[in-house]
Amino acid sequence: MTQNMGTIDKAIRIVVALIIIALYLFKVISGTWAIVLLVVAGIFVFTSFIGVCPIYSLLGITTKKKPSTH
Repeated sequence: MTQNMGTIDKAIRIVVALIIIALYLFKVISGTWAIVLLVVAGIFVFTSFIGVCPIYSLLGITTKKKPSTH
């Protein structure tokens, strides 16, 4: 798969995942919502590391900058 996530997109996803994890660890969220949000956090981290968002692929979106050709 072709990478379709830019650096800022990856950073935002990791920050959001860290916030979700912190909310869980400090017991701000719990129960079913905590599980759902932790799964989302895991998906955010995973997609950030591989640089591919399947939803972006389906929609033809990319946030990755194209290399300049000088």
